[in-house]
Amino acid sequence: MLTAAQREKAVRDTVQALKTAGIILTGEETADIEVADFGLNDLANIGLQLIVYINTSRVCAKELVMAPWQTCPEHRHPPVRGLPGKEETFRCRAGLVYLYVAGQPNSMPQSQGKEECLAPAAAGHRLMAIIDGVYESASTGRVADVVL
Repeated sequence: MLTAAQREKAVRDTVQALKTAGIILTGEETADIEVADFGLNDLANIGLQLIVYINTSRVCAKELVMAPWQTCPEHRHPPVRGLPGKEETFRCRAGLVYLYVAGQPNSMPQSQGKEECLAPAAAGHRLMAIIDGVYESASTGRVADVVL
């Protein structure tokens, strides 16, 4: 479990990374920054920080921030109760982030200004930042997430 000091540092670093990328948050958005270590207590290596702008049954939009070499573990968004799995599109706003999608032969590097990268519905995928990564995620709406 993260300590309060670790969380506060992650939030400060996230605000700075977003500001550097030209993204300014409101005070309320700053207070709502999520720090996810996935219960592994190794945020420097496994985790991410995010701000969710909207998350409804139809659409989700958020900014994700990762420190160098930080990895978001492989996960997928499978079909649930007859609904298709969540489909995600990522666009890198700053830094260098790799998106790895199961079944695709190579990683897809994302650097600032590159085209969007897609994680198809129900496909396992993970992300890794090589340089401080700030990226946007736009997706179909809320569907249960399953960690592989």
